[in-house]
Order: sequence, then structure tokens, then C-alpha cells
Amino acid sequence: MTNLTRASTQLFSRPDDERFESLQSLHEHCQMKRAKSLDRWQPPRSLRTTPGGGPLKLEIGSDGAFSLNDWSFTQLCRLAGVNKDTVNRLSPETADQVFRETLPRGERPVQILTTDEAVRSIHGVSYSRLWNVELLSVLTEYATDFQPPPKGANGATGLYAGEQDLFTFMIDPGAWIEIGDQPFAPGFFVWNSEVGRRSVGIQTFWFQQVCANHIVWDATEIVEFTRKHTGNVGESLGEIRKIIEGLVAKRDARRDDFAKVIAKAMQEKVGDDSDEAASFLLKHGVSRSMVKRAVEIIGEKKERFTIWSLVDVLTQLTGTIRFAGDRAEADQKVAKLLAVAA
Repeated sequence: MTNLTRASTQLFSRPDDERFESLQSLHEHCQMKRAKSLDRWQPPRSLRTTPGGGPLKLEIGSDGAFSLNDWSFTQLCRLAGVNKDTVNRLSPETADQVFRETLPRGERPVQILTTDEAVRSIHGVSYSRLWNVELLSVLTEYATDFQPPPKGANGATGLYAGEQDLFTFMIDPGAWIEIGDQPFAPGFFVWNSEVGRRSVGIQTFWFQQVCANHIVWDATEIVEFTRKHTGNVGESLGEIRKIIEGLVAKRDARRDDFAKVIAKAMQEKVGDDSDEAASFLLKHGVSRSMVKRAVEIIGEKKERFTIWSLVDVLTQLTGTIRFAGDRAEADQKVAKLLAVAA
């Protein structure tokens, strides 16, 4: 099994004003941000910085001058092809001169997202925005029994939204399944960024414990989906809905069945030695490198070669795979091993 630390990282990195007590309050906040936000399409030649006697502002055509936050300033530097750290060391007047000489002057428009008098993000035409409130609406409709975990050590709930991104951590506290002295329950992480800071995605799992640091301990059957903000990124909402529906359906079916399957998997041997265990895994599509490492670990622990011991070790190994696509494919193969015990 695998320990998941995404929520723990969020717990200790989010300031108080990015934490929310409930999904409803988070939804209302994101709805308000969307209502106040406006995309302004302008050719680069209409953009101009101005020191204004203080921090640099960005003049957007005839729409006026807007302040820049850290993220939109980073994107402006990328658009101009200048080093952010270098520009930050310059006086506002010198930095203004740098941008006047380096900002592109073409006609192909850029999309500039503003809220009130501030620039939230700057993107080219290939970027497609997915609003946080759209994602949260899917959770509100399809994850009705899920709620934030118990508050963490610093009082944060697992629900976050800031200028750069959104992150939610949800569990179903009514779906615990006792298997001996080992409890399992379903949960998921969901994330998005309206300003291009990160992809949109979801990770679902079954877990045994969440500690005060919001580390998810002993997670299994991990499913992850991510998508970049290009093209028809809105279609990702349909995929996320299907994944949540699948988790809910599996939860409902497994209130009784899951316990029986795991209990059987813990007892059912796939062989008496490493060779027989390796043959079993290869037959079910597990890569030779992972098979070799899995049987070695179980042998070192002097455990029996049961379906559960193999699933447990393989779940840990798939978590070390670098690329998300390869990791997701490996996770699916591991999850299917439990079906053998059904």
C-alpha cells in the first residue's frame, strides 16, 4: 500500500485566507471569483507597463492600468522573454524600460484574465480555461456523501483555493469497512487552476487512516486522471464525473463485497515460491521489472505469496513510476489482481 502526501503538502503551505470550512463556502467563493473575472483579448502591441510611482502596472489597451500579482508577473516575464529574478532586482522605472523593449508587438491576441483592478493571468490563444466552480459543481452533485477529513494539526480542513489554484480533499466517513483490525474507506483529491498554474485532475483511492498531518496512510486501488488546459478541457469534467461515479458505485457494492474480497485475497496463495508468484504476475500483464522487485520484497519480509501481499507491494512500486500515464496503466493492472479473489 502507498502513503499519499498531496493533502499534507497543502495543509502546511496554505495561508489562512486560502482555507475553507465547507464545500459550500468554497463553492460560493469560487462562484464570486468567476463573476468578478473578465477575459480581455488584446494584441501584444496594446500592452504596456507603467511604474506609476510604485510597483509596475500593466496597461491593457484602453481598458486602463491593472496591478500584477506574483503569478501574472511571472507570466508577463515569460511573454517578454526576460528573467523574473533579474527584473525583480531592478527599479520600477528600469523594469518598465526592459518590458518596453522586450514585450512582443505582434497582432496575435493574448488573453488576459482580470479581477477588479488586478491581472490574474496572461495566456496565449491555445490556453483553455476551466473554472473552479464548474469542477466543484460536479463534486456537489455526484460526491454527495463525501466530506472533508477531520481538521489537520493547524486547523485546516482540506479545502483550499487561492490566486493560483484549488485543491480539495474528501472522504466518505460512512463507508468504513472493517477487515480484521484494518479499516478501509474511499476518498479522493481534486485540483484545478483557473490561471494555468497546474493541470485539472482527480485521484481516488481506498485508505486505512488519515493522520493530523493529512497524510493518507496505506492507500490502495489508486486511480488518477489529469488533463492540461488546452483544447476541449471542459470534457475533463465528464471524465471526473465518471471516476467519481465509479468510486461511489464501487463503494456501494463493496460495503459487503469488498471485505469479503480482501479477506479472501489475504488468504489465497498464488504459489508456494517466488517462481510461481512471478509466473502469476506475468500472466496478468505486470512488467518483468516490477515482478522481479515485488517477489524480492515479499521474500525479504518472509511473507506468503498471497494475492493481497502482491497487490500491497505492487501498489507501493507503481507510486515510484515517473510518468502519470505509465503509472495509471500499472495501477489498473494491479487493481485487476484483486478480481482474481472475487
